[in-house]
Amino acid sequence: MTANFIILKDHPNTQWRDDWRDTFLEELVRLEGRGEQRYQTKCGGCLRDADDAIYRCKNCFSDALFCQACIVGLHKDNPFHRVEVWKDNSFDGVTLKSLGLRIQLGHGRDGTCPEKGKCEDFCIVDSSGIHEVALDFCSCARDQPHTVQLLRARLYPATTTNPASAATFRCLRKFHMMSLESKCSAHHFYNSLARETNNNGVFQPRNRYNEFRRMTRQWRHLQMLKRAGRAHSASGAQGTKAGECSLLCPACPQPGKNLPHNGAWRSVPREKRFLYALFLALDANFRMKRKDVSSEEDDPSLGDGIAFFAKVDEYMKHLDENWDQEQEKSTCVAHDAVNEPDREVYGTAASGIGTVDCARHNMKRPNGVGDLQNGERYINMDFMLWKSLENSDKIMELFISYDIVCQWHKNIWQRLSKYKPELRMRGLKRGYVWLIPKFDLPAHIEACNILFSFNLTPFVGQTDGEAPERGWANVNPLASSTKEMGPGARRDALDDHFNDWNHKKIVGLGEFLLERAQKAVGNMSTYRLELLEAELGLPHEVVVTWTKAMELWEEDPSNPNPFKLATKHESMQAIRGRLAEEVSGAVAGDTEDDVRGDLHATEMITMGIHLEAQQRDLGSDTAAVKTHATDRQKTALRERSNKLARKISEWLKIRESFTPLVTSLREADERARTVTARLQPTPGVPVHAMKLWMPSRLASLPQVEVKESHARYEFALREGQAHEALEEIRRLLLVRTHKYQEKDDEARGVAANTRAKTTIQGVDERIRRTSHQYRSARAALVSLGGRLKETEWKQKLRVLNADDVRQRPRATFTRQKREEERPASWIWLAELSESESMDAGMTEALRIEWAKTRARAHRWTEEVDLVEEEMRRVLEFLRWKAEWWKGLIDQRPGLVEDDILREGFTAYARRQSQMQLDLRARFQDNWKDIPCYIQLARDGLGEIPDEPLQGGEGGG
Repeated sequence: MTANFIILKDHPNTQWRDDWRDTFLEELVRLEGRGEQRYQTKCGGCLRDADDAIYRCKNCFSDALFCQACIVGLHKDNPFHRVEVWKDNSFDGVTLKSLGLRIQLGHGRDGTCPEKGKCEDFCIVDSSGIHEVALDFCSCARDQPHTVQLLRARLYPATTTNPASAATFRCLRKFHMMSLESKCSAHHFYNSLARETNNNGVFQPRNRYNEFRRMTRQWRHLQMLKRAGRAHSASGAQGTKAGECSLLCPACPQPGKNLPHNGAWRSVPREKRFLYALFLALDANFRMKRKDVSSEEDDPSLGDGIAFFAKVDEYMKHLDENWDQEQEKSTCVAHDAVNEPDREVYGTAASGIGTVDCARHNMKRPNGVGDLQNGERYINMDFMLWKSLENSDKIMELFISYDIVCQWHKNIWQRLSKYKPELRMRGLKRGYVWLIPKFDLPAHIEACNILFSFNLTPFVGQTDGEAPERGWANVNPLASSTKEMGPGARRDALDDHFNDWNHKKIVGLGEFLLERAQKAVGNMSTYRLELLEAELGLPHEVVVTWTKAMELWEEDPSNPNPFKLATKHESMQAIRGRLAEEVSGAVAGDTEDDVRGDLHATEMITMGIHLEAQQRDLGSDTAAVKTHATDRQKTALRERSNKLARKISEWLKIRESFTPLVTSLREADERARTVTARLQPTPGVPVHAMKLWMPSRLASLPQVEVKESHARYEFALREGQAHEALEEIRRLLLVRTHKYQEKDDEARGVAANTRAKTTIQGVDERIRRTSHQYRSARAALVSLGGRLKETEWKQKLRVLNADDVRQRPRATFTRQKREEERPASWIWLAELSESESMDAGMTEALRIEWAKTRARAHRWTEEVDLVEEEMRRVLEFLRWKAEWWKGLIDQRPGLVEDDILREGFTAYARRQSQMQLDLRARFQDNWKDIPCYIQLARDGLGEIPDEPLQGGEGGG
């Protein structure tokens, strides 16, 4: 096989490999010797002639050689560098401790301490490795506890009682950042330090892994408290309130922080309330399991309830009190989270975690995370939602997204009434809108796709509800390490990671909201113009009627749904549901014998109809591929064919188990094809032409018995399929008529006409395929109807000839000069009774297309309004946060007497305050052109007029 690639001779890697690789390798090996210092005759420090100038430092920039006294003196302030000695014509590692270096702590570091407490074997974990050092504590009258002396030297003690091990702050910061960014575990990080110390197996440093793990956990916790300003509080860390250490989303409405203080935002008109609403998203993650190890008593959390996890006792008490609540079965699709809430994952104490995020900015909510025990129970998710609203009592409008919200929200008020008052009161006197994330919505039934759609629901902008999923992608790599942790350590680690996630989102808001604004403004203009074009030529009264109907439904979803076709027959999905209900009691061994294993004949036939549809699509796509198709197109078709062939093969086995006669019919057909294939140059049957031997095919064969129950099952399904196909054909014809009208009236120039033609060709192809589907369904009805003596269906489902597939005449919305037209095709009369007028429901499909266009235009307009308000809130929040940090100065009592401590507290508060102001200034600079950009878009397009624009020269 010929290699299908070209080696680029001037590629940097190729050039380096050919021209420089050996040079680089030589230089690396050269550094193992003394280099230019081979000829050095004097010590690099004292410049005296010295035969013992044989030491060099691997961490210092210089490669100079020093005598023992100088190398020790140079590293008095760098005691964790790694030193080598030239011995036996090679360098070997040596410790500074063995050369006489001692580390002095306390005020004795300046040489004034007369008394020293010596420690000869102190272990320090640094980012450069693990060091054995000789350390002197200050022991005079001015001394501080050993723990404090270590901390003031930026050494974190492993214990507070006679510490003999510590880690440098530099090392802890390094691990902290590595764990946040690369999800590196303490185990892996510590092992890397051990190998950094010695990687040849000759020497192994003392194992301080358990101590290091304890130090890193405490370090995470202290950093969280410090950044939350708890050190400055009079109540200290002990007085930390629930969720107080979690970073808040500056773009979400935060009463008292980024909303007008006069409270005017609470009384805005209905159409503006969404600007001050809270958008929340709930989800569960079953990758974040925790094994059944340790316990709350053996491993308590350092910060119980102060960040994203709620207090354990409060959460578990809620679960214990409500665990016996029965969870209703799903009336939508078979959601495992609904129908199997108590599925047990063996060997785990937590089967996963649930979370509440702000849906628009992807940040975790305070106290909005909790462990799941046995699956995704409503009582778990209820607690997280209401608990996360603890400091948002003034927010009256909430948009809540959850992938099973259609089931979860049904009895939420009954469940809430049984909870503790502190939860119950948070759910009352608010306005709620329940939604399903955009990615999950297609998996729900049709009713859910309308009632809970972000695209169709007013006042949600372009929110998609998928915020938790983006957070899971960041935290999932932690699963391998956190599943082994005890409960407290795991919560502490996840709290820290979630806070870092929020921090990164906050500092990225400048670019994030800028991109959103640019996209939203462009799409607002595009889709509002599309809506204007869609209304061109429509009678004003029609647009007014549709608009009123839309507004009524938006105010109250119980009103007629403008997005729904007025279906006059039973859909195929409804037929499937009815048949499933009728045979719900069927079991293997019944007289009808329509069950094989756990599969009923209705399900088998439905699968066959789906396979037939896939065959039709594959056949159409294969025919559409030209002779000179690309390799990619051919490969894609071949893979589809192979996959479909495997599906059909497995289904035919099931088919034969229901009707053994199919086996002999297939064998006879195979023999006949074999004889015919001898006369053909390319024998074989393409996948899209393979026979499925449905009951309708058997009914078309003379003297072949067809089981009546199977025939009736397929007949019912085929009738629904035919009606759906006919309805879709009518809808597509109306859309095509309107597209032709748009092309004639609006398309100017080659590019516009090409786009219009491409759109029309796409509609034509959909009409052709749907017509094929109708004809296939009707052919099956003809075959089955003769056996079942059914004839009534023929009145509405007639033969569909190519000439019958034409638009409806004299459409009320046409602006073309009316000409002599043929009578309406039967497809337009099939659903009308004699009492109905010719124009009844004529524009239904067009109305639905208009409704969708209007929804898109309104969602993007709302998105512009939301982003503009969010930018204002971010700037206001950062200003408030800067003032909040300034207010912490001198708040803690006792600082006045200690000038040194007071200076540190003041410096940190001022630095944090300035950081907020700097971030605010950067965001302001990023967004400086956005207000003008938005205003120009609004002024340029204006509001949608009450009356449609008229065509003609200069019109539109």
